Amino acid sequence: MKKFATELRGKTVMTGDGQILGMIENFMIDTRSGKVENVLVVPAEEVEPRLFKTDPQGRIILPFQGMKAIKDVVVMNVGGT
Repeated sequence: MKKFATELRGKTVMTGDGQILGMIENFMIDTRSGKVENVLVVPAEEVEPRLFKTDPQGRIILPFQGMKAIKDVVVMNVGGT
């Protein structure tokens, strides 16, 4: 998948079974390889952030490689949800 970060920022993130996780706010990049490692997601109100790995600002950290963009939403392959 080739997309600009600006195209994905602000998109709704959901699991494969339709649970809305939140909205993409930013990305974490490995400065050595230049690869996008993780997606930072502002959790939706109905999501319990403590069930996920989070950063100090409370954003959910999801692996970039589990991401698939489908039109106006981004579907994440997350284990356990």
